Amino acid sequence: MAQVPYREHAARARADADAATLENVRERCLRAEAAWLAMAARQESVDRARERREPASQPQQENQ
Repeated sequence: MAQVPYREHAARARADADAATLENVRERCLRAEAAWLAMAARQESVDRARERREPASQPQQENQ
């Protein structure tokens, strides 16, 4: 499965926040970073669950 670059987007948002000269832009970028990191964590959790589930389902598929 292709990885969605959530953490890359988060890093870019953080860099934009660090470079921002306006406070509202900085805050917007920090909110974007937090959102990207939350999406990354959610995707990683789904991927881990899928990895745990797939080996358990493979023997069933082979026996059918």
